[in-house]
Amino acid sequence: MMSRAFTLCAPLCVALLVATAPDASAQLGSYNPPPGARGTYAIKGARIVPVSGAEIASGTVVIVDGKIQSLGVNATVPAGANVIDGKGLVVYPGMMDAGTSLGLSEVSQGAAATVDVSETGSFNPNAQAFFGINPHSAHVGVTRVVGITHVLSRPTGGIMSGQAAIMNLAGSTAPEMVVVQRAALVIELPRSGFGGRGFGFAPTTGGANTQDVNRTRQRQLDSLRTMLKDAEAYAQVMDAYAKDKLLPRPRQDVVLASMVPFVRGLSPVLLIADRTTDIREAVAFAEEMKLKPIVVGGREAWQIAAYLKQHDVPVLLSSVMDLPSREDDNYDVNYSAPGILAKAGVRFAITSGDAGAEARNLPYTAGMAAAFGLSKDDALKSVTLWPAQILGVGDKLGTIEAGKMANLVITDGDVLEAKTNTKFLFIDGRPVPLDTKHTALFEQFKDRK
Repeated sequence: MMSRAFTLCAPLCVALLVATAPDASAQLGSYNPPPGARGTYAIKGARIVPVSGAEIASGTVVIVDGKIQSLGVNATVPAGANVIDGKGLVVYPGMMDAGTSLGLSEVSQGAAATVDVSETGSFNPNAQAFFGINPHSAHVGVTRVVGITHVLSRPTGGIMSGQAAIMNLAGSTAPEMVVVQRAALVIELPRSGFGGRGFGFAPTTGGANTQDVNRTRQRQLDSLRTMLKDAEAYAQVMDAYAKDKLLPRPRQDVVLASMVPFVRGLSPVLLIADRTTDIREAVAFAEEMKLKPIVVGGREAWQIAAYLKQHDVPVLLSSVMDLPSREDDNYDVNYSAPGILAKAGVRFAITSGDAGAEARNLPYTAGMAAAFGLSKDDALKSVTLWPAQILGVGDKLGTIEAGKMANLVITDGDVLEAKTNTKFLFIDGRPVPLDTKHTALFEQFKDRK
Protein backbone atom coordinates (compact mmCIF):
# COMPACT_ATOMS: atom_id res chain seq x y z
CA MET A 1 0.00 0.00 0.00
CA MET A 2 2.72 2.44 0.91
CA SER A 3 4.49 1.95 -2.41
CA ARG A 4 1.38 3.10 -4.25
CA ALA A 5 0.93 6.17 -2.11
CA PHE A 6 4.40 7.40 -3.02
CA THR A 7 4.35 6.54 -6.74
CA LEU A 8 4.65 9.66 -8.89
CA CYS A 9 3.22 10.07 -12.35
CA ALA A 10 5.47 8.85 -15.14
CA PRO A 11 7.17 11.48 -17.32
CA LEU A 12 4.73 11.23 -20.21
CA CYS A 13 1.72 11.71 -17.94
CA VAL A 14 3.43 14.69 -16.33
CA ALA A 15 3.99 16.23 -19.74
CA LEU A 16 0.36 15.75 -20.69
CA LEU A 17 -0.87 17.31 -17.48
CA VAL A 18 1.44 20.29 -17.68
CA ALA A 19 0.01 21.02 -21.10
CA THR A 20 -3.64 20.52 -20.21
CA ALA A 21 -4.24 21.15 -16.50
CA PRO A 22 -4.18 24.34 -14.44
CA ASP A 23 -1.62 24.79 -11.71
CA ALA A 24 -2.60 22.59 -8.76
CA SER A 25 -1.31 25.21 -6.35
CA ALA A 26 -4.08 27.51 -7.56
CA GLN A 27 -6.54 25.34 -5.65
CA LEU A 28 -5.73 26.61 -2.22
CA GLY A 29 -6.20 23.97 0.44
CA SER A 30 -6.69 21.05 -2.00
CA TYR A 31 -4.47 17.99 -1.97
CA ASN A 32 -6.01 16.73 -5.21
CA PRO A 33 -4.42 18.09 -8.38
CA PRO A 34 -7.10 18.55 -11.04
CA PRO A 35 -7.22 16.11 -13.96
CA GLY A 36 -6.06 16.99 -17.42
CA ALA A 37 -8.35 17.60 -20.36
CA ARG A 38 -10.29 15.01 -22.29
CA GLY A 39 -8.63 14.15 -25.54
CA THR A 40 -7.38 11.20 -27.54
CA TYR A 41 -5.11 8.75 -25.73
CA ALA A 42 -3.78 5.33 -26.60
CA ILE A 43 -2.30 2.88 -24.09
CA LYS A 44 -0.22 0.65 -26.33
CA GLY A 45 1.37 -2.74 -25.76
CA ALA A 46 -0.10 -3.37 -22.29
CA ARG A 47 -1.77 -6.43 -20.83
CA ILE A 48 -5.48 -5.63 -20.75
CA VAL A 49 -7.88 -7.08 -18.16
CA PRO A 50 -11.33 -6.11 -19.47
CA VAL A 51 -13.17 -8.09 -16.70
CA SER A 52 -16.04 -8.64 -19.14
CA GLY A 53 -13.99 -11.05 -21.24
CA ALA A 54 -10.69 -12.80 -21.75
CA GLU A 55 -7.45 -11.00 -20.98
CA ILE A 56 -5.43 -9.58 -23.84
CA ALA A 57 -1.75 -10.36 -23.41
CA SER A 58 -0.56 -7.34 -25.38
CA GLY A 59 -2.96 -4.86 -26.86
CA THR A 60 -4.07 -1.26 -27.12
CA VAL A 61 -6.81 0.73 -25.41
CA VAL A 62 -7.96 3.88 -27.20
CA ILE A 63 -9.70 6.70 -25.32
CA VAL A 64 -11.53 9.44 -27.20
CA ASP A 65 -13.44 12.30 -25.56
CA GLY A 66 -13.90 10.53 -22.23
CA LYS A 67 -15.02 7.18 -23.64
CA ILE A 68 -13.28 3.94 -24.50
CA GLN A 69 -13.33 3.91 -28.29
CA SER A 70 -11.70 0.53 -28.91
CA LEU A 71 -9.41 -2.11 -27.46
CA GLY A 72 -7.62 -5.19 -28.64
CA VAL A 73 -4.55 -6.50 -30.40
CA ASN A 74 -5.41 -4.73 -33.64
CA ALA A 75 -6.96 -1.54 -32.24
CA THR A 76 -6.03 1.40 -34.46
CA VAL A 77 -4.28 4.33 -32.84
CA PRO A 78 -5.87 7.56 -34.14
CA ALA A 79 -3.63 10.17 -35.70
CA GLY A 80 -2.45 12.72 -33.16
CA ALA A 81 -3.22 10.54 -30.15
CA ASN A 82 -1.15 10.87 -26.99
CA VAL A 83 0.49 7.45 -26.83
CA ILE A 84 1.44 5.80 -23.55
CA ASP A 85 3.93 2.95 -23.73
CA GLY A 86 2.21 0.13 -21.84
CA LYS A 87 4.96 -2.46 -22.15
CA GLY A 88 5.20 -4.35 -18.85
CA LEU A 89 2.04 -2.65 -17.52
CA VAL A 90 -1.52 -3.85 -16.91
CA VAL A 91 -4.74 -1.98 -17.71
CA TYR A 92 -7.72 -2.54 -15.39
CA PRO A 93 -11.13 -0.92 -15.14
CA GLY A 94 -11.29 1.53 -12.25
CA MET A 95 -12.60 0.11 -8.99
CA MET A 96 -15.72 1.22 -7.13
CA ASP A 97 -16.20 1.48 -3.37
CA ALA A 98 -19.96 1.17 -2.86
CA GLY A 99 -19.82 1.32 0.95
CA THR A 100 -18.39 4.66 1.98
CA SER A 101 -19.22 8.28 2.83
CA LEU A 102 -16.10 9.55 1.12
CA GLY A 103 -16.19 13.29 0.52
CA LEU A 104 -18.66 13.89 3.36
CA SER A 105 -16.22 13.58 6.24
CA GLU A 106 -12.68 14.86 6.54
CA VAL A 107 -11.68 14.56 10.20
CA SER A 108 -14.12 12.38 12.09
CA GLN A 109 -13.06 13.39 15.60
CA GLY A 110 -12.58 16.81 17.13
CA ALA A 111 -13.51 18.89 14.07
CA ALA A 112 -17.26 18.91 13.68
CA ALA A 113 -17.18 21.40 10.80
CA THR A 114 -15.43 18.82 8.61
CA VAL A 115 -18.16 16.18 9.07
CA ASP A 116 -21.29 16.33 6.90
CA VAL A 117 -22.45 12.72 6.85
CA SER A 118 -25.86 13.17 8.46
CA GLU A 119 -28.73 15.56 9.12
CA THR A 120 -30.67 16.03 12.36
CA GLY A 121 -33.90 14.07 12.73
CA SER A 122 -34.88 10.53 11.84
CA PHE A 123 -36.47 11.06 8.39
CA ASN A 124 -34.50 12.96 5.75
CA PRO A 125 -35.30 11.30 2.40
CA ASN A 126 -34.68 14.53 0.47
CA ALA A 127 -31.15 15.03 1.87
CA GLN A 128 -28.66 14.34 -0.91
CA ALA A 129 -25.04 13.35 -0.36
CA PHE A 130 -24.22 15.12 -3.64
CA PHE A 131 -24.61 18.57 -2.06
CA GLY A 132 -22.22 17.75 0.77
CA ILE A 133 -19.36 16.33 -1.27
CA ASN A 134 -16.01 18.06 -0.76
CA PRO A 135 -14.00 17.58 -3.99
CA HIS A 136 -10.85 18.73 -2.20
CA SER A 137 -11.01 16.19 0.63
CA ALA A 138 -7.58 14.71 1.32
CA HIS A 139 -9.27 11.29 1.26
CA VAL A 140 -9.98 11.61 -2.46
CA GLY A 141 -6.38 11.68 -3.66
CA VAL A 142 -5.11 8.79 -1.54
CA THR A 143 -8.13 6.71 -2.54
CA ARG A 144 -7.98 7.20 -6.29
CA VAL A 145 -4.22 6.63 -6.44
CA VAL A 146 -4.75 2.91 -5.71
CA GLY A 147 -7.18 2.58 -8.61
CA ILE A 148 -10.53 3.44 -7.02
CA THR A 149 -11.96 5.80 -9.61
CA HIS A 150 -15.54 6.16 -8.40
CA VAL A 151 -17.56 5.60 -5.23
CA LEU A 152 -21.09 5.41 -3.92
CA SER A 153 -21.04 8.03 -1.19
CA ARG A 154 -23.97 7.78 1.20
CA PRO A 155 -25.35 9.76 4.14
CA THR A 156 -25.84 8.08 7.52
CA GLY A 157 -27.90 8.55 10.66
CA GLY A 158 -31.59 8.32 11.49
CA ILE A 159 -34.03 5.87 9.96
CA MET A 160 -34.20 7.44 6.51
CA SER A 161 -30.76 9.00 6.05
CA GLY A 162 -31.09 10.48 2.59
CA GLN A 163 -29.86 9.74 -0.92
CA ALA A 164 -26.49 8.36 -1.96
CA ALA A 165 -24.61 9.55 -5.05
CA ILE A 166 -22.21 7.83 -7.42
CA MET A 167 -19.22 10.14 -7.79
CA ASN A 168 -16.04 10.08 -9.86
CA LEU A 169 -12.95 10.91 -7.81
CA ALA A 170 -11.69 13.69 -10.06
CA GLY A 171 -12.92 17.21 -10.51
CA SER A 172 -13.01 20.58 -8.79
CA THR A 173 -16.76 20.64 -8.11
CA ALA A 174 -19.41 18.08 -7.27
CA PRO A 175 -21.29 18.61 -10.59
CA GLU A 176 -18.03 17.88 -12.41
CA MET A 177 -17.62 14.62 -10.48
CA VAL A 178 -21.15 13.24 -10.40
CA VAL A 179 -22.15 10.11 -12.30
CA VAL A 180 -25.58 9.55 -10.71
CA GLN A 181 -26.80 12.26 -8.35
CA ARG A 182 -29.68 10.30 -6.79
CA ALA A 183 -28.44 6.72 -6.95
CA ALA A 184 -30.14 5.14 -3.92
CA LEU A 185 -32.19 5.93 -0.81
CA VAL A 186 -30.60 4.93 2.50
CA ILE A 187 -32.84 3.33 5.16
CA GLU A 188 -31.77 1.83 8.47
CA LEU A 189 -34.66 -0.09 9.96
CA PRO A 190 -34.88 0.13 13.75
CA ARG A 191 -33.58 -3.05 15.32
CA SER A 192 -35.38 -5.31 17.75
CA GLY A 193 -34.49 -5.53 21.44
CA PHE A 194 -32.66 -8.81 20.87
CA GLY A 195 -28.92 -8.40 21.14
CA GLY A 196 -26.95 -11.65 20.87
CA ARG A 197 -23.74 -13.02 22.32
CA GLY A 198 -20.25 -11.96 21.38
CA PHE A 199 -18.03 -9.02 20.63
CA GLY A 200 -20.04 -7.22 17.96
CA PHE A 201 -23.57 -6.96 19.30
CA ALA A 202 -24.91 -5.45 22.51
CA PRO A 203 -26.31 -7.96 25.05
CA THR A 204 -30.03 -8.17 25.67
CA THR A 205 -31.29 -5.93 28.41
CA GLY A 206 -34.22 -8.25 29.15
CA GLY A 207 -37.63 -7.73 30.67
CA ALA A 208 -39.34 -4.36 30.55
CA ASN A 209 -36.42 -2.66 28.79
CA THR A 210 -36.66 -5.02 25.83
CA GLN A 211 -40.41 -4.45 25.64
CA ASP A 212 -39.88 -0.68 25.63
CA VAL A 213 -37.31 -1.00 22.85
CA ASN A 214 -39.68 -3.10 20.76
CA ARG A 215 -42.61 -0.71 21.30
CA THR A 216 -40.46 2.21 20.19
CA ARG A 217 -39.25 0.18 17.22
CA GLN A 218 -42.80 -0.61 16.16
CA ARG A 219 -43.79 3.06 16.30
CA GLN A 220 -40.80 3.95 14.14
CA LEU A 221 -41.65 1.23 11.62
CA ASP A 222 -45.24 2.45 11.46
CA SER A 223 -44.01 6.00 10.81
CA LEU A 224 -41.73 4.72 8.05
CA ARG A 225 -44.52 2.74 6.41
CA THR A 226 -46.81 5.76 6.53
CA MET A 227 -44.20 7.98 4.94
CA LEU A 228 -43.55 5.51 2.11
CA LYS A 229 -47.28 5.05 1.45
CA ASP A 230 -47.77 8.83 1.47
CA ALA A 231 -45.06 9.14 -1.17
CA GLU A 232 -46.80 6.59 -3.39
CA ALA A 233 -50.15 8.36 -2.95
CA TYR A 234 -48.47 11.69 -3.74
CA ALA A 235 -47.05 10.22 -6.94
CA GLN A 236 -50.48 8.98 -8.01
CA VAL A 237 -52.04 12.40 -7.37
CA MET A 238 -49.31 14.14 -9.38
CA ASP A 239 -49.75 11.65 -12.24
CA ALA A 240 -53.49 12.25 -12.27
CA TYR A 241 -53.01 16.02 -12.37
CA ALA A 242 -50.48 15.70 -15.21
CA LYS A 243 -53.11 13.88 -17.28
CA ASP A 244 -56.02 16.14 -16.38
CA LYS A 245 -55.28 19.81 -15.64
CA LEU A 246 -58.93 20.36 -14.68
CA LEU A 247 -58.29 18.58 -11.39
CA PRO A 248 -57.35 20.71 -8.35
CA ARG A 249 -53.68 21.56 -8.45
CA PRO A 250 -51.88 19.35 -5.86
CA ARG A 251 -49.75 20.97 -3.20
CA GLN A 252 -46.05 20.50 -3.86
CA ASP A 253 -44.15 18.46 -1.25
CA VAL A 254 -40.38 18.23 -1.79
CA VAL A 255 -39.98 15.49 0.83
CA LEU A 256 -42.55 13.14 -0.68
CA ALA A 257 -41.49 14.01 -4.22
CA SER A 258 -37.93 12.96 -3.43
CA MET A 259 -39.12 9.44 -2.55
CA VAL A 260 -41.16 8.73 -5.68
CA PRO A 261 -38.45 6.90 -7.73
CA PHE A 262 -37.76 4.65 -4.74
CA VAL A 263 -41.30 3.73 -3.70
CA ARG A 264 -42.01 2.85 -7.33
CA GLY A 265 -39.02 0.54 -7.54
CA LEU A 266 -37.30 2.61 -10.21
CA SER A 267 -34.22 3.20 -8.04
CA PRO A 268 -32.77 0.99 -5.29
CA VAL A 269 -33.06 1.35 -1.55
CA LEU A 270 -30.02 0.64 0.62
CA LEU A 271 -31.11 -1.25 3.74
CA ILE A 272 -28.48 -1.25 6.49
CA ALA A 273 -28.45 -4.68 8.16
CA ASP A 274 -25.82 -7.03 9.59
CA ARG A 275 -27.52 -9.73 11.66
CA THR A 276 -29.48 -12.53 10.03
CA THR A 277 -32.68 -11.43 11.77
CA ASP A 278 -32.24 -7.84 10.61
CA ILE A 279 -31.44 -8.92 7.05
CA ARG A 280 -34.56 -11.10 6.87
CA GLU A 281 -36.72 -8.31 8.27
CA ALA A 282 -35.22 -5.83 5.83
CA VAL A 283 -35.99 -8.09 2.86
CA ALA A 284 -39.52 -8.75 4.13
CA PHE A 285 -40.09 -5.02 4.64
CA ALA A 286 -38.86 -4.25 1.12
CA GLU A 287 -41.21 -6.83 -0.36
CA GLU A 288 -44.12 -5.52 1.69
CA MET A 289 -43.49 -1.96 0.50
CA LYS A 290 -42.54 -3.03 -3.05
CA LEU A 291 -39.05 -1.52 -2.80
CA LYS A 292 -35.94 -2.51 -4.73
CA PRO A 293 -33.62 -3.60 -1.87
CA ILE A 294 -29.87 -3.77 -1.53
CA VAL A 295 -28.52 -4.99 1.81
CA VAL A 296 -25.61 -2.88 3.08
CA GLY A 297 -23.25 -4.29 5.69
CA GLY A 298 -24.30 -7.94 5.54
CA ARG A 299 -21.92 -9.27 8.19
CA GLU A 300 -24.00 -12.44 8.63
CA ALA A 301 -25.34 -12.57 5.06
CA TRP A 302 -23.31 -15.71 4.38
CA GLN A 303 -25.42 -17.57 6.95
CA ILE A 304 -28.61 -16.96 4.93
CA ALA A 305 -27.10 -17.00 1.46
CA ALA A 306 -29.81 -19.33 0.16
CA TYR A 307 -32.50 -16.93 1.39
CA LEU A 308 -30.85 -13.95 -0.34
CA LYS A 309 -30.45 -15.95 -3.54
CA GLN A 310 -34.11 -17.00 -3.42
CA HIS A 311 -35.25 -13.39 -3.06
CA ASP A 312 -32.60 -12.07 -5.48
CA VAL A 313 -31.36 -9.46 -3.03
CA PRO A 314 -27.78 -8.19 -3.57
CA VAL A 315 -25.37 -7.34 -0.76
CA LEU A 316 -22.81 -4.56 -0.42
CA LEU A 317 -20.51 -6.43 1.96
CA SER A 318 -18.55 -4.18 4.31
CA SER A 319 -17.18 -6.49 7.01
CA VAL A 320 -14.57 -8.57 5.21
CA MET A 321 -11.66 -7.19 7.23
CA ASP A 322 -13.52 -7.00 10.55
CA LEU A 323 -12.77 -9.12 13.60
CA PRO A 324 -15.20 -11.99 14.30
CA SER A 325 -18.40 -10.86 16.04
CA ARG A 326 -18.72 -13.83 18.37
CA GLU A 327 -16.20 -15.50 20.59
CA ASP A 328 -16.78 -18.91 19.02
CA ASP A 329 -16.47 -17.74 15.39
CA ASN A 330 -13.53 -18.91 13.32
CA TYR A 331 -10.83 -16.30 12.80
CA ASP A 332 -11.53 -16.24 9.07
CA VAL A 333 -15.32 -16.02 9.27
CA ASN A 334 -15.40 -12.59 7.60
CA TYR A 335 -12.54 -13.24 5.18
CA SER A 336 -14.37 -16.26 3.76
CA ALA A 337 -17.86 -14.71 3.59
CA PRO A 338 -17.47 -13.46 -0.05
CA GLY A 339 -16.51 -16.94 -1.23
CA ILE A 340 -19.60 -18.43 0.42
CA LEU A 341 -21.88 -15.83 -1.14
CA ALA A 342 -20.32 -16.41 -4.57
CA LYS A 343 -20.83 -20.19 -4.35
CA ALA A 344 -24.47 -19.64 -3.39
CA GLY A 345 -25.00 -17.38 -6.41
CA VAL A 346 -25.75 -14.26 -4.36
CA ARG A 347 -25.04 -10.99 -6.11
CA PHE A 348 -22.63 -8.98 -4.01
CA ALA A 349 -19.87 -6.40 -4.03
CA ILE A 350 -16.99 -5.98 -1.59
CA THR A 351 -16.78 -2.53 -0.01
CA SER A 352 -14.44 -0.87 2.45
CA GLY A 353 -17.24 0.00 4.85
CA ASP A 354 -15.23 3.06 5.83
CA ALA A 355 -16.31 6.70 5.86
CA GLY A 356 -13.28 7.78 3.85
CA ALA A 357 -9.87 7.54 5.50
CA GLU A 358 -9.49 3.79 4.92
CA ALA A 359 -11.46 3.48 1.69
CA ARG A 360 -8.09 3.21 -0.05
CA ASN A 361 -7.76 -0.33 1.37
CA LEU A 362 -10.56 -1.65 -0.84
CA PRO A 363 -8.30 -3.52 -3.33
CA TYR A 364 -6.50 -5.30 -0.49
CA THR A 365 -9.82 -6.21 1.09
CA ALA A 366 -10.81 -7.93 -2.16
CA GLY A 367 -7.37 -9.52 -2.26
CA MET A 368 -7.92 -10.95 1.22
CA ALA A 369 -11.21 -12.49 0.09
CA ALA A 370 -9.35 -14.07 -2.84
CA ALA A 371 -7.03 -15.75 -0.34
CA PHE A 372 -9.99 -17.27 1.54
CA GLY A 373 -12.17 -18.99 -1.03
CA LEU A 374 -13.16 -16.35 -3.57
CA SER A 375 -11.63 -16.80 -7.02
CA LYS A 376 -9.28 -14.04 -8.19
CA ASP A 377 -11.53 -13.27 -11.14
CA ASP A 378 -14.53 -12.88 -8.86
CA ALA A 379 -12.50 -10.81 -6.39
CA LEU A 380 -11.76 -8.33 -9.17
CA LYS A 381 -15.39 -8.34 -10.32
CA SER A 382 -16.54 -7.67 -6.76
CA VAL A 383 -14.90 -4.24 -6.83
CA THR A 384 -15.45 -3.37 -10.51
CA LEU A 385 -18.31 -4.90 -12.49
CA TRP A 386 -20.57 -6.25 -9.74
CA PRO A 387 -21.06 -3.01 -7.76
CA ALA A 388 -21.75 -1.19 -11.03
CA GLN A 389 -24.38 -3.78 -12.01
CA ILE A 390 -25.99 -3.79 -8.57
CA LEU A 391 -26.34 0.01 -8.66
CA GLY A 392 -27.59 0.14 -12.24
CA VAL A 393 -24.55 1.65 -13.93
CA GLY A 394 -23.09 -1.51 -15.44
CA ASP A 395 -23.62 -0.01 -18.88
CA LYS A 396 -21.25 2.84 -18.01
CA LEU A 397 -18.67 1.48 -15.59
CA GLY A 398 -16.98 -1.65 -14.29
CA THR A 399 -15.34 -3.09 -17.40
CA ILE A 400 -13.12 -2.10 -20.31
CA GLU A 401 -15.51 -2.07 -23.25
CA ALA A 402 -16.05 0.23 -26.19
CA GLY A 403 -18.53 2.98 -25.36
CA LYS A 404 -18.03 2.91 -21.60
CA MET A 405 -16.66 5.72 -19.49
CA ALA A 406 -12.86 5.67 -19.54
CA ASN A 407 -12.20 5.04 -15.85
CA LEU A 408 -8.94 3.12 -16.07
CA VAL A 409 -5.99 2.29 -13.85
CA ILE A 410 -2.65 1.24 -15.33
CA THR A 411 -0.36 -0.62 -12.94
CA ASP A 412 2.90 -2.55 -12.89
CA GLY A 413 1.27 -5.64 -11.35
CA ASP A 414 -1.84 -7.19 -9.84
CA VAL A 415 -4.19 -4.35 -8.87
CA LEU A 416 -5.30 -6.23 -5.74
CA GLU A 417 -1.74 -6.59 -4.42
CA ALA A 418 -0.38 -4.04 -1.94
CA LYS A 419 3.07 -4.04 -3.54
CA THR A 420 1.68 -2.93 -6.92
CA ASN A 421 2.33 0.61 -8.15
CA THR A 422 -0.16 2.73 -10.08
CA LYS A 423 1.60 4.26 -13.08
CA PHE A 424 -1.26 6.05 -14.88
CA LEU A 425 -4.84 6.84 -13.99
CA PHE A 426 -7.76 7.99 -16.12
CA ILE A 427 -11.12 9.14 -14.75
CA ASP A 428 -13.84 10.07 -17.23
CA GLY A 429 -11.17 9.93 -19.92
CA ARG A 430 -9.02 12.56 -18.22
CA PRO A 431 -5.45 11.81 -17.04
CA VAL A 432 -5.21 12.19 -13.27
CA PRO A 433 -2.00 13.20 -11.44
CA LEU A 434 -0.87 10.72 -8.81
CA ASP A 435 0.18 13.37 -6.29
CA THR A 436 -1.62 13.17 -2.93
CA LYS A 437 -1.37 14.47 0.58
CA HIS A 438 0.90 11.50 1.28
CA THR A 439 3.34 12.42 -1.47
CA ALA A 440 3.27 16.08 -0.42
CA LEU A 441 4.17 15.17 3.16
CA PHE A 442 6.83 12.75 1.97
CA GLU A 443 8.50 15.45 -0.10
CA GLN A 444 8.24 17.91 2.77
CA PHE A 445 9.83 15.70 5.40
CA LYS A 446 11.98 13.17 3.53
CA ASP A 447 15.22 15.10 4.20
CA ARG A 448 14.40 16.03 7.79
CA LYS A 449 17.01 14.89 10.31
